[in-house]
Amino acid sequence: MTEPDVNACCFDVFGTVVDWRSGVIRDGRAIGAEYDLAVDWAAVADAWRRAYPAMMNRVREGELPWTTVDDLHRMALDDVLEDHGAGDLPSDARDQLNRAWHRLDPWPDVIPGLRRLRQEYFVATLSNGNVRLLANMAKRAGLPWDLVLSAELARHYKTDTEAYAKAVELLDEDPEDVLMVACHPVDLRGAAAAGLRTAYIHRPDEWGPDADPGEPPDAEEVDFLVADLEDLATQLGV
Repeated sequence: MTEPDVNACCFDVFGTVVDWRSGVIRDGRAIGAEYDLAVDWAAVADAWRRAYPAMMNRVREGELPWTTVDDLHRMALDDVLEDHGAGDLPSDARDQLNRAWHRLDPWPDVIPGLRRLRQEYFVATLSNGNVRLLANMAKRAGLPWDLVLSAELARHYKTDTEAYAKAVELLDEDPEDVLMVACHPVDLRGAAAAGLRTAYIHRPDEWGPDADPGEPPDAEEVDFLVADLEDLATQLGV
């Protein structure tokens, strides 16, 4: 691993910063109880998340015009609910469930880690989530971002180079002075191709305690391998 000088840290959000799965399951169970639905909400959460890359690809390939993650989630939700025995859920309840993605909780290390990092570095999101979604999430959870950046601003989803380049432009930095932090190697490969530095954080529970967490990238593939955001702050000298 190298030890690059960086001025700003950009963070993937879903999985890296927040526990999306537990939040979606929690809100699904609450809505299911309200409407007396016997549904496996863990299976719904997993299927909903797995539908997300294909929905983004429809935008990338021009099948859909630019569409926010909020709207892509809502489009995918109807099929997911039908497939899991919740096809009777009313439209307004579906809209409420769709906003579960705005109400996700951070992993325990995130807020203390971000507070440490902010002492020396500019910290920002760089998520496929749309700006309002990310802002709502930050406000509810107390996430101390300096800036909310989103693929929405480039109208290109990660891992398109344009998504990373727009963030670098808005930060007024050179790419090599920006560190992309993510638990998804594909995101880090996209960032590295755009010239950013990279830090991999292992989130073995992203898909639940019984899922295969997969292997982390080799040390030579990234600039930092970190256990959590407190570890990242330590490695960056904060």
